[in-house]
Amino acid sequence: MSFTLATWNINSVRLREDLVLKLLSEQAPDVLCLQECKSPVEKIPTAGFEALGYTHMVARGQKGYNGVAILSKIPMVEAGAEDFASLGHARHIAGRLENGVTIHNHYVPAGGDIADRDVNEKFGQKLDYLTDMRDAFRTSAPKRAILVGDLNIAPREDDVWDHKKLLKVVSHTPIEVEHFNDVMTAGDWHDVTRADIPAGRLYSWWSYRAKDWDAADKGRRLDHIWATGDIKDAAHSSRVLRDARGWEKPSDHAPVFATFDL
Repeated sequence: MSFTLATWNINSVRLREDLVLKLLSEQAPDVLCLQECKSPVEKIPTAGFEALGYTHMVARGQKGYNGVAILSKIPMVEAGAEDFASLGHARHIAGRLENGVTIHNHYVPAGGDIADRDVNEKFGQKLDYLTDMRDAFRTSAPKRAILVGDLNIAPREDDVWDHKKLLKVVSHTPIEVEHFNDVMTAGDWHDVTRADIPAGRLYSWWSYRAKDWDAADKGRRLDHIWATGDIKDAAHSSRVLRDARGWEKPSDHAPVFATFDL
């Protein structure tokens, strides 16, 4: 079975329902993983998605904050949800496709503005979330699995617009990158996007603060698609749909795609 998957921090699925429908209509991924849905599950506007063939959904939601959902054309059942770092946030949902592949959809905490857990509780929560992810994968090694989402870390020097300037900025600090890499190692996860696009600057997020985000191009690659070692070679055709950042009233994230032949 071949299927294309996309991941996108939508920054409110109800506010940007039209953008989700545009993506589903024009790009037609088989599976779409959304983060920061900012909606209780029962208020996610599913009718339009179902009309386009996305009749399967697993989700965790909460009013106004966080929230994750997986929409699929392919039959899918829920495969669990974890509350890493015991935050009580809707930040993870897993779905299992009919071919046995499990998709984990994560929205890792952003971590606030100060990269010091002693003065910034949010930064500590981010590190604790990643530590819990690492420990969970050490305890139960994932197989035939894909992990996607807004992981809120740009790990490589060419995942940010200026490595030296951002070394002390949350999302690119050495301690975050270390935690990020520890999670990857613990689960035998492999970066699908960079396997396909191994060199060059690559971003999936551009701040709303920029007057002209496209011209300034001060981006970061915060959104990721990983695969476990047993299926990593089945992945191909990775891309970032940069144009979506320029749609009307956009999310500050662009969708990231990959195709799997499994």
